[in-house]
Amino acid sequence: MFLELRNLTKQFGLQRAVDHVSLTIQRGEILALLGPSGSGKTTTLRLLAGFEVPDQGQVLVEGEDVIRLAPVHRRFGMVFQHYALFPHLDVGENVAFGLESLGVKGARLGGRVAAALALVDLAGFERRRIGQLSGGQQQRVALARALAPEPRVLLLDEPLSNLDPSLRERTRREIRDLIHRVGITTVLVTHEQEEAFDLGDRIALLRDGRLEQFGTPDELYDQPATPFVAGFIGRATPIDGRVASVEAETVVVDVGGVQLRAQARNGVVAGQPALLMSRPEAFVADRPGPDRLNGAVVSRRFVGASAFFTVQVDRGPTIEVAAPPRSLSVGAKVGLVPSGRGLHAFPVEPK
Repeated sequence: MFLELRNLTKQFGLQRAVDHVSLTIQRGEILALLGPSGSGKTTTLRLLAGFEVPDQGQVLVEGEDVIRLAPVHRRFGMVFQHYALFPHLDVGENVAFGLESLGVKGARLGGRVAAALALVDLAGFERRRIGQLSGGQQQRVALARALAPEPRVLLLDEPLSNLDPSLRERTRREIRDLIHRVGITTVLVTHEQEEAFDLGDRIALLRDGRLEQFGTPDELYDQPATPFVAGFIGRATPIDGRVASVEAETVVVDVGGVQLRAQARNGVVAGQPALLMSRPEAFVADRPGPDRLNGAVVSRRFVGASAFFTVQVDRGPTIEVAAPPRSLSVGAKVGLVPSGRGLHAFPVEPK
């Protein structure tokens, strides 16, 4: 591995912001630190950057522990959430700022600035004022400034949060293409699931300072390790049931007399209660009938090519189902048939 966080821990007063987090990042990989507010993702990034000192643990770059190194000596590039550009300096001077602190001068300085701006498609922008730039251009100047010293690792703190939605998607593609073109190992913080999925080669999902699951976007969606992961990644409806039988990788769960087959997670035991997390694609809405979860459509949320329909099961749970927008109407009686995917069974944690 190129970058490793080993048992990283940080406490502020009585709150443990980062709780024994360990993970590895390959050279050139983009890691997205994802989680709700207060999950510890920004503190983890600050520990990486050297702006905070951990109470315990190591940050290793190619086997070298950099915990005792000052931020400037770690050779990490940082793009802050609000970019931290200097409005009184022009674009070239902003990009040159970090290089000058490293002793780069003269023609060599100008060449490095020009090369960094070319990387982010802002060649010739050296004399522009920061106030003359769009939000997306300012974001790219901040990237150029971070990349100009040729860092070993690039750190991005909520890099797109200041952009409007129409610009965010385009800028996200530009950042992804740039990082892959440069080949720099990158760690980014985001609370936006779509941003993490689009940018991250792998995702570290944090909750209350702990690493809940670490893997590719596909793994987190298709193989959630906990109910929290299933609920936070994508959409999922909780359904209470009881385990009828356990097989190698699947279980059969009884929900109101209907037998449902689901992907099993460790700790699911026959005869015990289970929590099913149901993706919108887990059921197909059909006619009511035996061995189906029969109920009525109580609401519809249109999302373009598809819609999410909420079905109130007779004397049972409320389940969200994805279907073509005009296939169902509010009030319609339906029978929910398992699709064979998107249904995950977890043991019920004791209260």
